[in-house]
Amino acid sequence: MWTLSGFADEISPDLDVQIQTLQAEGIKHVELRGVWGKNVLALTDDEIETVKTKLAEQGIKISSIGSPIGKIKITDDFSAHLAAFDRALQVARVLNAPFIRIFSFFMPANEDPLRYREQVLDRLSQMVRRVEGTGITLLHENEKEIYGDIPSRCLDILTQINSPSLRAAWDPANFVQCGVRPFTNGFDALRPFIAYVHVKDALLATGEVVPAGNGDGEWRDTIAALRDSGFDGFFSMEPHLQEAGSFAGFSGPKLFGVAVQAFKGLLQEQQITWG
Repeated sequence: MWTLSGFADEISPDLDVQIQTLQAEGIKHVELRGVWGKNVLALTDDEIETVKTKLAEQGIKISSIGSPIGKIKITDDFSAHLAAFDRALQVARVLNAPFIRIFSFFMPANEDPLRYREQVLDRLSQMVRRVEGTGITLLHENEKEIYGDIPSRCLDILTQINSPSLRAAWDPANFVQCGVRPFTNGFDALRPFIAYVHVKDALLATGEVVPAGNGDGEWRDTIAALRDSGFDGFFSMEPHLQEAGSFAGFSGPKLFGVAVQAFKGLLQEQQITWG
């Protein structure tokens, strides 16, 4: 059975409103990126415990820590960022999160990303070494303007590091915003590494984010191929329907619901059950 999750900070900064909306949509997991207007890595230990307690009381589990790790310039100092990664790992342990989302660093404008390949691989390798043996898996999300923005460079990262502790979070909308038709031009190569899916879509012509199935993210083909290949994992709602920024997005409860219903409709078309 496929499992729905979501970036609940897209609903509201208020944890209670997040929980109410998730429950109304029948979603029992959350990808924790932010609450109370704070990024997950900025939460205090006491705040993390409050989140853990409130979610547990309502039967909601953490699917992933939606961290901003790797969203710095490749030319920025890495030591402080590595400390932030260690905090993400600590938070994941406390919240029993099986995954931590990461990125592969912003590239300087108008430069060939391959110039920074070795630095990217070295930094990611350091993080992978820290997570190996913990039972937690890092998820590299394809994102525009980072090294791993297109399928070939995502594949480069995953094959070169070659660790079961590093997998791919498949985000069709982000590929579309890089001018890529994701299923046509990337799915087959990356499928062995896909362990998690972010649910949003986008238009090639404008980059506008739209509900799944309403853009050029080739969602129907992707869903069918994931089903046929035996995928069994999380689909995390990340609608970005009201605001889409570099570090977060916002939809509000109503538009979050629109996005969820659009995705559920795609699953129903192919008679796929979810939980």
